[in-house]
Order: sequence, then C-alpha cells, then structure tokens
Amino acid sequence: MSLSASEPVRRRVVVVGGGFGGLQAVRKLQGAAVDVTLVDRQNFHLFQPLVYQVATGALSAAEVAAPLRAVLKRQGNVRVLLAEVSGFDLERRQVVLDHLPNGARGERLEYDTLVVAGGSRYSYFGHDDWRERAPELKSLAGALNIRNRILTAFEAAEVEPDEERRRSWLTFVVVGGGPTGVEMAGQIAELAREALRRDFRHIDTRSARVLLVETADRILTGFPPSLSHKAEHALEKLGVTPLVEHTVVDVGSASVAIRSASGEVDDVGAHTVIWAAGVAASPLAGALAAAAGSEVDRAGRLTVMADLTLADHPEVFAIGDMVRIVQGDGTVVALPGLAPVAMQEGRYVARVIRDRLRGRATKEFRYVDKGNLATIGRSKAVADVKGIRLAGFAAWVTWLVVHLFYLIGFQNRLLVVTRWTFSFLTHGRGARLITESRGSSAA
Repeated sequence: MSLSASEPVRRRVVVVGGGFGGLQAVRKLQGAAVDVTLVDRQNFHLFQPLVYQVATGALSAAEVAAPLRAVLKRQGNVRVLLAEVSGFDLERRQVVLDHLPNGARGERLEYDTLVVAGGSRYSYFGHDDWRERAPELKSLAGALNIRNRILTAFEAAEVEPDEERRRSWLTFVVVGGGPTGVEMAGQIAELAREALRRDFRHIDTRSARVLLVETADRILTGFPPSLSHKAEHALEKLGVTPLVEHTVVDVGSASVAIRSASGEVDDVGAHTVIWAAGVAASPLAGALAAAAGSEVDRAGRLTVMADLTLADHPEVFAIGDMVRIVQGDGTVVALPGLAPVAMQEGRYVARVIRDRLRGRATKEFRYVDKGNLATIGRSKAVADVKGIRLAGFAAWVTWLVVHLFYLIGFQNRLLVVTRWTFSFLTHGRGARLITESRGSSAA
C-alpha cells in the first residue's frame, strides 16, 4: 500500500515529531484545506515537564502521555504514521521512513510542505559512554529506567551489610542545575524523607544524600539571581546539597568523580546518577542540514530563516530545540529549549501555511517570553512571570495551574490533579514500582 496519494487534490503537509511544536502545528491546521500526515517513532505525545514525577513515583507513565491517535481522532484531515524518519530528499520532496510497524523500511512519503520538529536530547559532552550509567530525563523510557534505579537503590541499601556500600546506595547525584535537575533533586529528597521513611526496617531513608551538581556559579541560571538563591535555600531545607561551580568528570558503575572550582577532584560513592545537563539537537537536524547542503552548530542545531524555513527551501520548516533563527537584522538567535518556544513556533508555522493558501504574507516569527517556572518540592517553587517574581507557595500554585492547563487530555488532567491532591494530603506516592528484572537497572 502506498503511503502517498498518487493524485492529491489538496496540499500535503507532513509533520515530523509529535512533541509540543509538531502537535501544535497539526492541531492548528484543523479545518484547513490540507491533508496532514504526522510521523513519530512513538505513538504518544509526552508531556515532558512532568516526566521527572514519573521517575520518582509521583505519577504513572500513562498520566503524562497521551496516544496521538486519540488526541487527533476528531481532526479529519490528519493521519498518524508510526515510523522513524531516517532521511530527507528535498529535491523530490520526500521523507524517508524506516522501522514501520509492519517491518517495512525505506518507504518514501511525499509532501508539498514539510515541518520537522525533532526536539532535542541531553548532551554528555563527548562522553557518550556515561549514558548507560547516568540515564537522562528526556524520555519516558529514561524516566522509567531512573525510577527503577532509585527504588532499587533503597532496596539494595536495606540488605547491604557493609556501611560504606550502604552509604553509596543511598547517595543520589543529579547532574545539571536547570529546572529539570532542580525538580528531580527535590523530588528524590522528598521521596527519601517523607514517602519512604516508614517503609524500610533496617535503613533510615532520611539519611540519603542528594547532590545537585552544576557547573555555573548558581542553579537556575535562566532565572533572576534572587530566585536562584531562594531555590537553593529551599533545596537545602529539603536535604539536597547543591554543588555549584562543580563539574562531573567521570561516571563509574558505583562512583562519580566531581571536580570543584579549585580543581580538586572528589570521588563520590554513588550507584544512582541522573543526567539533566547540556542539550543537543535531535539527529534529525543534522540529517536535514545534510540534505539542504548546510551545517549545524556545536549543539547540532540547524539554522533557519526568520519565518522558520530553510534557506532556498521555503516549503520546509524546522522548529523547536533543533534550530536557531536568523532574525530580520541578520543576528542569529538560539531560543531556550522550552515547551512554550516550540508551541509558539508550531502555531506560527500553521499560520504561515494557512496564509500561503490564501495568498497572504506572514510577518517573521517573534517569540513572546511568558516567563519561567520551576518547582522544588511540596509547596515550594519559584516563578518569574512577566517581571513578577514569586517564591514559595504562591509560585507553587502558579506552577500547578500552568502545567494542568497545558497537559493534553481532560482525563489526564483529572488523574494528575487527583494524584497531586492525594500526595499533598498523605505525602504518598502511588507509582513506586520496579518494573525491570532484578540486577538489570542499578548495577
């Protein structure tokens, strides 16, 4: 069966990636005179800002993910393909697909307009061998892996007779002091000091150490310094030790080498390391750049024009974490790798496509910064929203409302608010499941 109509009567729009940017582009094309094909290697949209709560047992996987077909079932001009994009033929206007569910490879999908929203992944700064020992928090699989490791570490400490080894099982290292790292460190501390403290008989889970390692001179560098310091103080009250101006220089199977600003290296015994530092563009950015005869920057990002199209290819859009933008004055800007950026770009691309159908021009893309939010723990967060700086309970409520608003699907919103209410009232976490076989997740 052909993946493309032989004689299309409407313009064919192919969107690669069902993340924040790609999904927004698809949804905003509802009712347009186009046929949209959404291609993703996963069959769900992941609400990535809440993935760390899956990793710490606060939420289950299904509560932060929504099946793409269910999300788009009422949008009659859209079809969804489960496949992996392996290349682009820009001259023939085709996308090369591999790993289709029926085993097919090398299939070609034709388009009139292409939107690539491949997202990003964490960068291990040239040490990809650390990836196995320090999983990342960008994916659902990574979150489940981390949850297995965290819970297995407490189980191992419970049966470990050697005091030093027990201490290493109860030491957790989070690499990266951005919002994800801060949120993850706070959640592990709360898990150890509240949710698990009555569950074990031979260990005191409150003795667990959580180290947050950040190369910069403060955590949350995207926030004003005053909020960074408040967040650091809140983490310390939870029992987290922020190590600013420190760098991880090696990750072993049971230890982490951390270098201080003075150059001294400390070998910390720790079986559980979580990576939330450094971002690199999706490999799709490199594949698209190669097809267009252009280059990527050091972070693997592709350069696009002010209307988010490729130079010499106005029919090809690239958006999200995988691009940097040449503005009208010639300056090149790399916008933050945040969901609001991708969402605004997705909506903009849909507007450009609609305007082209009507023969209208569209102004260049302008990002509207609505602020930053980061939660630290129970009733603790920081917020910088349009110049208004909040910390503590008010910021935490703001964080809750914003994330519930953007979460896809009424059912997921209902389930998440129920989980959060239960957790707030009882200090419990209902998704504390180890789902891998013993010995495979925390070695």
